[in-house]
Amino acid sequence: MSAQSGYPRAGQPRPANTPGEAEPAGPAASQRRAAARGSRLAQAACVAGLAYAAISVYWALGGTWLVDTVAGTLGQQGRAGNPGIILAVSAAAALKIIGAIVPLAAVGVTPGQATTTRGGQMRVLAWLEAAILTIYGLVLTGAGLLVQSGVIAPAASADHRALAWHAYLWDPWFLLWGALVTAALVRSRQPRTARIAHSRSR
Repeated sequence: MSAQSGYPRAGQPRPANTPGEAEPAGPAASQRRAAARGSRLAQAACVAGLAYAAISVYWALGGTWLVDTVAGTLGQQGRAGNPGIILAVSAAAALKIIGAIVPLAAVGVTPGQATTTRGGQMRVLAWLEAAILTIYGLVLTGAGLLVQSGVIAPAASADHRALAWHAYLWDPWFLLWGALVTAALVRSRQPRTARIAHSRSR
């Protein structure tokens, strides 16, 4: 056989994959593909959360635009600079920022780390966030739309403008955010075969 054959001699390293050649299969490769599937959805969830947090930061810093669409009492006390309201809005902003980062941390782990203790804890936390946001948004959006459609009669003293903004924007925003986090976690879930292979390799 000619020495120019394409087969490496004994002891020589195997040539690197040429462009277009399939990536070797394995738990790490499966995890990379899973993370890539969910990364864009996690980024979208992060944008939704940070945008919502930015509004809360704006109100905490004394901004008044649209503050009366949340609730009449909150708007009045917010304009008056009530320390308790400012503290509550600041805490809400901090929680939203944390919630925006969690999906990125849960999905964007390095290959092979999703099944470690830290990676698993982040995914559990992200699933908890997804459940809270989705259920909260779904229940409040549904109730708000029922009020807007006349199925449920609001209280006589209700702020109708605030109710409309909650039904059509603020509450659906939570629902959308939760749906994006859920989709990111589902899409980035490691295939069952890869999980089994990873557990056997320990």
